[in-house]
Amino acid sequence: MAIKITCINKDNGNHENPNLAITHLGWTNDVNGNTGKSTRLEIYDFIKKGNYVYVERFGNKVKVITAETTKGTKYVKTEADNTTVNNLLSLREC
Repeated sequence: MAIKITCINKDNGNHENPNLAITHLGWTNDVNGNTGKSTRLEIYDFIKKGNYVYVERFGNKVKVITAETTKGTKYVKTEADNTTVNNLLSLREC
C-alpha cells in the first residue's frame, strides 16, 4: 500500500533533531482515496512493515524513510533529494 503525507503536526518543544518535533502526520491512501492522521510511531511501523510512504513537493515524489536517534527514539524523514528544503517539515499543519 502507498500513502502520501499531506500535512504534519509538531509539538512546541526544542529538539536536537527537528524531525522529532513531528507528532502526527496526515495522509491520503493512493488506492482508495481514504484520508487519515497517524502518530509518528504509527507511520514508522507502517513503513517498517514494507509499505511505501512519500511526500510530493513541487511535482516530485520523495520517499519517507525510518530512522532512529543514538538514544533509540524512532522517527521518520525523507530521503535526500535535489532540494535543501526539509520535505516533511515544510508541509502545512494538519
